[in-house]
Amino acid sequence: MKTFSFLLRLWKTNLLAAMEYRAAFITQIVGMVVNNTIYFLIWVIFFDRFKDIRGWGLSDMFLVFGVAAASFGLGVFLFGNAMLLSDLIAQGKLDYYLSLPRPVLLHTIASRSITSGLGDVTYGLLSYLASGQFSVEGLLRFLLGVLLGATVFVSFMVLAQSLAFWFGNASAFTSLLVNAMITFAIYPITLFDGGAKFILFTIIPAALMGAVPASLVRSFDWGTLGGLAAGAAALLGLSVWFFHRGLRRYESGSAIQNQV
Repeated sequence: MKTFSFLLRLWKTNLLAAMEYRAAFITQIVGMVVNNTIYFLIWVIFFDRFKDIRGWGLSDMFLVFGVAAASFGLGVFLFGNAMLLSDLIAQGKLDYYLSLPRPVLLHTIASRSITSGLGDVTYGLLSYLASGQFSVEGLLRFLLGVLLGATVFVSFMVLAQSLAFWFGNASAFTSLLVNAMITFAIYPITLFDGGAKFILFTIIPAALMGAVPASLVRSFDWGTLGGLAAGAAALLGLSVWFFHRGLRRYESGSAIQNQV
């Protein structure tokens, strides 16, 4: 409970800091909603010509895109430093977090919020409403899917970014992994077979961030929920273990300083 209370205070501080400049805060949110809407127009044009992809139509793509966008947005808003973790490691900037009596990984990744993530969350909700599949039960499944999808995304970011413990400056490689995760999360899993599907459930678990949660919203199934929850829990546990394993190799950058 103490850790959760600490997280809530940290998130509140991040939110208040982001809202200090209201115009910039609102602009970032609205800008991201517009950006995602323009990007999704590609799918609208596609489905205007081809009515479905192996059973997935435009309304289902609203679900996939909405879940993926909201999962990404929630992840980067609550744990923004997960996107910059490799730089913090390579530059020896974990010293500050190591000097405090808080969980190192949790404190590090939650210390920064990416404001535009709220725009992704907003777009995700609008995309769900636009799917035409709204119901109270469906909304609850959507929120659950987004929570699990965000867990998968943040866990994968920590895994990828923690490679910096072994390879030093790995920002280019981790950016490639981030882009792959986001790109494949917005595609129906029915497009892939064999080895490609295996990769999207394991090595780059994009399916667990987009298509699988969307399937859960589309039609509830205990097996789907159990598989998604198990996958998210496994990735979370693996990411925490991998980070602390790498932390043994960490070299201080003599960067202990007050964070303003």
